[in-house]
Amino acid sequence: DNVEWSEEQEASARSKVQENSSQLLPQDKQEEYEVNAKRYWDDFYKIHENGFFKDRHWLFTEFPELAPNRNSSQNGDSVHEFSNKEESNNEGLGSCENGHCSLETRAENQLNLTKSTAKICTEELAPQKYSELNPSNRDYPGSSASYRILEVGCGAGNTVFPILQTNNDPGLFVYCCDFSTTAVDLVQNHAEYDSSRCFAFVHDLCNDQSPFPMPDESLDVVILIFVLSAILPEKMQCIVNRLSRLLKPGGMILLRDYGRYDLAQLRFKKGQCLSDNFYVRGDGTRVYFFTQDELDGLFTTAGLEKIQNLIDRRLQVNRGKQMTMYRVWIQCKYRKP
Repeated sequence: DNVEWSEEQEASARSKVQENSSQLLPQDKQEEYEVNAKRYWDDFYKIHENGFFKDRHWLFTEFPELAPNRNSSQNGDSVHEFSNKEESNNEGLGSCENGHCSLETRAENQLNLTKSTAKICTEELAPQKYSELNPSNRDYPGSSASYRILEVGCGAGNTVFPILQTNNDPGLFVYCCDFSTTAVDLVQNHAEYDSSRCFAFVHDLCNDQSPFPMPDESLDVVILIFVLSAILPEKMQCIVNRLSRLLKPGGMILLRDYGRYDLAQLRFKKGQCLSDNFYVRGDGTRVYFFTQDELDGLFTTAGLEKIQNLIDRRLQVNRGKQMTMYRVWIQCKYRKP
């Protein structure tokens, strides 16, 4: 845990990134991956279903805001007690060969929204009134709950179901959404899916005209676990702005995502880079690798205040293959004033 990198190791990682990003994909190929983003993620979940990743029971150590008593510490320097079983069932370097080293679910929109969304993201949008989207705004799913959580990019439910299993607070309601229809179907068909405590829905984060089932300022927590990294970098700010509007005053966004020079970034080959620190995997899904400052800029620009922004450098060893893996993750908590 919290492995210190030498100057030589960081220089070597920087050199590998310079090498694997020296050749960018042609623009027409990049546009193809944007247009077909939903299909690539549907295909991913059709292949792996819910057997590829382990449930994340470490969530309650790292994010006590999700636990039943919700006695979260405001100290941003919490000690990590992470389980390495965050990784897939196929642990080891083999599980990272296609860049899928952790549960990552994506929200991408169609190419024809790219330019218009980028323009919208530079402007302050007037919050959409929920009454305009749903006339019966007093009777939305979870309207009677006292504590509401939204997980964005829920995948097959590896975060949602540990929360529902662990937190028996009768006032809890969990929303979860994904860009992939296949992923949402997996959640809804799960044996433990309970519509009285959970609402799963398909949602395109990048489409600002796509309504959420809950009104603004109704959520206590928004969870982003290896999700923001899948979005076209130019669209990230617009998405964080949208999510921040859903939070109650005092509500928080909890994030864990890929950090710069993570193993997955270093293992990309030439010809897989889309733009700086943004890559496409062999299966067509995409991933970005963040710095702490980049994430801080996204959240503070959306009007949130920093509670935690930590970088976690971790050494994992695959004893069977006698190989070492250096992982780099970033964990953030940002609160709405």
